[in-house]
Amino acid sequence: MSAPDYQVDLTNCDREPIHQLGRIQSFGALVAVNTDWLVSQRSTNLEKMLGLDGEVEVGSRLSNVLAGPAVDQLRSAVSGLIDDDQIERLFGLDLRGDGTLFDCALHCSGPYSIIEIERHKQGDISRQLGLLRPAMQRLEKLTDLDTLLEEAARQVRTTLHMDRVMIYRFHGDLSGEVVAESARGDLEKFHGLRYPKSDIPAQARELYVRNRFRIISDVNDEPVAIEPGITAEGSPLDLSMSTLRAVSPIHIEYLRNMGVEASLSISIVIGGKLWGLFACHHYSPKFLPYSQRTAAELYSEMVSLLIERALNKRQSQLRDRGREVHDRLMRDIVAGQSLLQSLPTLDPVIGQIIPHDGISIFVDDIYKLNGKGPNEEEFRALVKSLNAAATSRVLAVDELPARFPRAERFADRAVGGLIIPVSRSPRDYLVLWRSSLDQVVTWAGNPEKPVEMGPNGARLTPRKSFEAWQETVEGKSSPWTEGELQMADQLRVSLLEIILRLTDKDLEQRRKAQAHQELLIAELNHRVRNILNLIRGLINQSRGDARDIETFTEIVGGRVSALALAHDNITKGNWSSAPLGELIDSEAKAYLAGKTDRLRVTGPEAQINPEAYTVLALVIHEMITNSAKYGSLSDSMGLLEITTRRDYDDSLVIDWTESQGPPVRPPSRRGFGSTIIERSIPHELGGEARVDYKLSGVEASFRVPDRFVEWDEAEQAATSPADGEANAVPNPGADSDTKPAPGSMLLVEDSMIIALDAEDCLKELGVAQVRVESSVAGAMEALAKNDFEAAILDYNLGGENSEAIAKELAGRGTPFWMATGYGEMKDRVEELGARGLLTKPYGKKELEKLLSDLSGS
Repeated sequence: MSAPDYQVDLTNCDREPIHQLGRIQSFGALVAVNTDWLVSQRSTNLEKMLGLDGEVEVGSRLSNVLAGPAVDQLRSAVSGLIDDDQIERLFGLDLRGDGTLFDCALHCSGPYSIIEIERHKQGDISRQLGLLRPAMQRLEKLTDLDTLLEEAARQVRTTLHMDRVMIYRFHGDLSGEVVAESARGDLEKFHGLRYPKSDIPAQARELYVRNRFRIISDVNDEPVAIEPGITAEGSPLDLSMSTLRAVSPIHIEYLRNMGVEASLSISIVIGGKLWGLFACHHYSPKFLPYSQRTAAELYSEMVSLLIERALNKRQSQLRDRGREVHDRLMRDIVAGQSLLQSLPTLDPVIGQIIPHDGISIFVDDIYKLNGKGPNEEEFRALVKSLNAAATSRVLAVDELPARFPRAERFADRAVGGLIIPVSRSPRDYLVLWRSSLDQVVTWAGNPEKPVEMGPNGARLTPRKSFEAWQETVEGKSSPWTEGELQMADQLRVSLLEIILRLTDKDLEQRRKAQAHQELLIAELNHRVRNILNLIRGLINQSRGDARDIETFTEIVGGRVSALALAHDNITKGNWSSAPLGELIDSEAKAYLAGKTDRLRVTGPEAQINPEAYTVLALVIHEMITNSAKYGSLSDSMGLLEITTRRDYDDSLVIDWTESQGPPVRPPSRRGFGSTIIERSIPHELGGEARVDYKLSGVEASFRVPDRFVEWDEAEQAATSPADGEANAVPNPGADSDTKPAPGSMLLVEDSMIIALDAEDCLKELGVAQVRVESSVAGAMEALAKNDFEAAILDYNLGGENSEAIAKELAGRGTPFWMATGYGEMKDRVEELGARGLLTKPYGKKELEKLLSDLSGS
């Protein structure tokens, strides 16, 4: 017979539809119903499992087959399923009403509800759950990962009475390794064996994340068919979440090759990814009751949490060592030596956290090497290839010649490289080198899995040999671990800090040039602000000729203001703090969908520094998310009130009150979101956090220490409590709560268009008389003849400034505001005696707030 014209390779297993086999294992039965609870498909052993005399016909009502109370319980369980990956379990259910008890697993598969039925083992679920507590208490005392894994394997084998239990961990290349094992004394041990990624096909790995428990009770069992074979829509029933799903013939052959007759797999999922598996083997058929399997699945989830805790502890220890290295580098290098001169000092210090055979530094086009690695000529030949990599990211390679052919020149000294960029342009590097490590990998059989045409037709036959098969890997270094990559990134930040702090002539010249550039940018900023204010004035002054486009004018004016803010961010270069109000607003928009009346934010504005801002962002995000899911924002009636206040010690207090929403119950479990809310501010900022889950709505209070907060003094004065009342944001539009607008104001502005626009806005806001002057002399003459209730002074008036006017107003006790496009004027407000600062471009909204401030004094 000639060879087939199709290709058989390692991807054949990946393409097998293991979730659509159309059969189940015989220790249970299956029935699929549609939304009307009519039978759509069923396994051919359903009648035998239930003890029925007649056949259950497709299209019949399930209530005609099962007892009414049982159907009600099944319906209730299905109604609790949120998505297709959720499984609901019912134990000890009297399906026929004759006292015979069954265990049921329910899940959804597209438009169908799948009910899987097994015989119930009386009293087993309570006993199994009772075994979990002592087992977990023993595990919780173990902090070393290897010891934890060995004990977990031993406990699972003892609990389930299996012949062999292995913990199988996946590597970065998706191959797996047996990292812990508990087996019968007479069995060959698999601990330390490596399995290629093709042993677990891609679709199987995906299913292990979704459906975390897989049982095969008897590899020689004849599977039971599901009838009809396809749904009414013409597709096979998706059994991805099925407990009873039959087994792929390829996997059956795989197990038979190992002599295994029963197996089960329990996923270990960490961070939403498949970290490993409990792989349990038995060398004779073995059925585990559903209750026992459920307890084992719960045990595996708790073990996953303990593994994650152990991994996090390792990461924490690495971070601590990284900080120690950072501190030592600061002490040893910043004292005066350049980075290149410090290479001998760097080498042993970095070696404490990242083992290596050589280290190179390439800074300012100068190259130095310590230990094994490429010479200068060889490295320069490699630099262009390195420059093509992603900017400011650490690059880890354990087989340099395969990635960069020019690295072949120094492969006798180094084949692995951890390339750490320490600048942006021109690109400077610190590189750690590793020599070739001839690795001997012990595989469970030949990892290439040679193709054979076997009993399963035109598919890849599984490997039949599980004897140790050794492969020597040459031309590769030991791999760079995830922890080492994190340390390298911390090291990159430390080295950048060192480079920035080194003081030399070039750095001094750059500093002077930068100061000059900042001066020019500040002047440009002032000019641009004036231009933007002119644009606003021109648009607003045009309303008299085109009243029907006022809305358009407001939109354009808002966009001009937004552009000015963006311009400000660019020119400041280092944005030191950000307003809390913007954070609350941006988080709330996603849930309020324009219904701003659902949220009320009151109290003075506070600027939060970057360190605390990120912490608050997480806390506010979690609180609003919880409110949208379970609290006052989860329905159409609830309200959320956020009040900020400045406490006696200048700390920021945020009070959170939810009302008129659904009844609130305290969370039944403490998730990571609760940890963020309750511990982030106390742990990272030294502040306070309190959350009270009242039935009427969540109430919370957060205190941020004053060292993280900057208060706007002018706004604070406007919002300070009076007569014992709580802080509140002023509302100029509420006539009953505010004083009338002043009768007269002095406006000093040398730009006619800006002056006309400001004058119109003030009059629209209720100011009876506005006196406009464009010079110091004109303003002083106006003051000699009139008494004004308030004033607005443009600081720059052509070739002069308005400080003389400010002095006169301050002497009279007349409140006034400075208007300018210069950001540094903020520091001179108090010195000049001004009430506050109007930053250009300003408009009606800013003037409305100014008048509110004035009326509240």
